[in-house]
Order: sequence, then C-alpha cells, then structure tokens
Amino acid sequence: MRAPTSWASFAGRLATDVVECVDLTEAPERLAEPGPWFVVVDFEAFGRSGRARAWRFAHVTDGAPPAYDDGATDGWRGPAAQDWKTSMSQERYEAAVSTVRHHIRDGSVYQVNVCRVLSAPLPADDPRTPAGEPDAAALSARLAAGNPAPYAAAVHVPGGLGVDPVWVVSASPELYLSLQDDGLASGPIKGTAPTAAGLTGKDRAENVMITDLVRNDLQRVCRPGTVAVTELLGVEEHPGLVHLVSRVEGVLAPGVASAADRWARVLRATFPPGSVSGAPKSSALSVIDDLEPTPRGPYCGAVGWVDGDRAELAVGIRTFWWERHGADDGVLRFGTGAGITWGSDPRAEWRETELKASRLVGLASHGGGDEPVADR
Repeated sequence: MRAPTSWASFAGRLATDVVECVDLTEAPERLAEPGPWFVVVDFEAFGRSGRARAWRFAHVTDGAPPAYDDGATDGWRGPAAQDWKTSMSQERYEAAVSTVRHHIRDGSVYQVNVCRVLSAPLPADDPRTPAGEPDAAALSARLAAGNPAPYAAAVHVPGGLGVDPVWVVSASPELYLSLQDDGLASGPIKGTAPTAAGLTGKDRAENVMITDLVRNDLQRVCRPGTVAVTELLGVEEHPGLVHLVSRVEGVLAPGVASAADRWARVLRATFPPGSVSGAPKSSALSVIDDLEPTPRGPYCGAVGWVDGDRAELAVGIRTFWWERHGADDGVLRFGTGAGITWGSDPRAEWRETELKASRLVGLASHGGGDEPVADR
C-alpha cells in the first residue's frame, strides 16, 4: 500500500495521521502528556538557533516497519551523484582539523567533532506524494535494504496540513538516550574504520574521552552513585565500516523522574550529544560555531520517540533531511563528520568523512550504489 499522508517510524514503531506539533523549546513539559511523541531536535537547539519539535499522531502500531509496498525501494527518485556539493572542501576541512589541533595544544579543548553538510537539489515534483514532496518512505525503504541500522527513523509531515512540516530519514547506528521507567542509558559511538583491524589507539582514546563526557552528563540528572559504564570499547559492525561503542547507564534522581518538566531537565543536561560535539562540551561548541559554515540542523541532533516513562532517541547521524525552497524547489541534505583529537591526521579525518558518507549518499543518489562524495 502507499504511504499515508503523514507518518513517522522509529525502531519498529509506526505512527500515521499527524494531530499536532509542539515546540519543545517553549513547552517541553508537553512530552509528559500521553504520546507517543515523535521527536526531531536540531543540533543547534536549546539556547542556540535550532528547532526542537515533537509530533503526535492519531494511530500508532508497534512491530510494524513502514514497508508500504514491495516496490518501495524502486520508488525513490534521488538527485544525480554529480549534483552533490559539500559545505567544506577537502582543503577547508583539513585546515579545520589543524585548527582544532591548535586549540588542543593550547588546552581549551580535548576533542571536537568537525562536520560538513552535503546538499543536492531535489524538486518537489513527485506526483505520487502529498504536495509533490520527495518520497520519504521510498528512501527509508532503500536505506533499510542497503544500509540497515538499529535506530533507523523517518518522520514526514508534508506542508499544507496546518502542522509544522518535517522531512527526515535516518539510518542512525547510535543511541542518544533510552528511558525505561527511571533507568536512563546512552550508547556513545567514537572510533570508525573500514574493519576492526583498522581501529587505532586514537580511536580508543577518543571513545574513552567521550564516554567520560556522557557519564558526566548523565550524573547531572541521575541519582548519585548509580551512573556506570556498563560496556567500554565494544566493536560493532555496520555496512561498510565498524565502530567502537560504549554504554553508560544511570537511574534518574527522584526529583527529575517525577517532574513534569523531566525532559527539559534531561535534554538541558545531555544535549547536544557528546559524541557529536566534543570535550569539554561548551568549549567544543564554540569551536564548532567558528569553523563550520553551515548549520547542522537535524544532523547530529536527536530523532526518536518519547512515551510517558519510556523513550528511545537516536543521535541524528547518517541522516538525510529535505527542505522546500519556493513552490517547487527543494534541497536534500546529508551530514558527515569526524572526531578530532591531538592524534588526528587531517587527511585521514577527511577520508573518514568520506567513508561515513559514500554508501548512504550512493543509495540516495540516482541509480543507487556507493558513490564518491563531492568535493565541490
């Protein structure tokens, strides 16, 4: 069957027929109301310039991935591979890596995640979809087939419904936060290579630094003595690459767990995710603002759902988002980045951004398959 007019999916939960959208920067306490709420938070949200929004839908089904029809993967009409452009050329990106190393030498930061945004024109001219917007269900199906991910997500509310629109499709491998009753957990990823044999001491040091940062974030809202690293430097295999993954768990403090603004407190304590910002976080964010020419938007933010005392939110990596420009024009975007430490080699960090992007950008481009990432 065809995709409904508005829908969202995340990790096996499917919702259709949007009811409302809430601005979480103004009313985060709404997340305490019956849901589930499907959430998309920009990297720049909360005290900066980005958006944080949650949508509630009329119908929700668990255990039903959005396989709308057998031909969904063939229904995607992506941009041509040569149309992708990057917000930072290789020369500019490598210069940014060198700048971060200077900051580390001076002692202001230990690690900074430096990202670039790829973009390609994609018009709103698909006659099969609401308002002609690109078929998010078809891209979601293509990614599920070609790059399955544990926290795959999609949220599509087209324009013209009287509700804030959104178009996000993600193949995230990374858990930002999960909540079960009062148990809070995070699964930071740091360290990437084509194979496990390619992981280096730099990857392990970077993961330990960010795991410690996440542990500190959770301690701000959890009961003293309950925060623990339950897994450190685990190797996870994903299509075309491997990651080092750790896990941090804690128990929400009673005053946080029972508060109507629980999520406002949790998000203020932990956002943006440590793995895509850096350490110390406030200093790293300042460096990011200086070096990156383009806002990250949903990339490196959060996407998932919140439902009472349960929640699952992914870090918005491996993420596409589409925005309308004018009546019929639009742009498809995708972000890629790498964590920079004193041990970073600028050329190697650039290659890591290519490794993370090539498979997914290839799947989203006309014809599918791995494609080189633009350096324009």
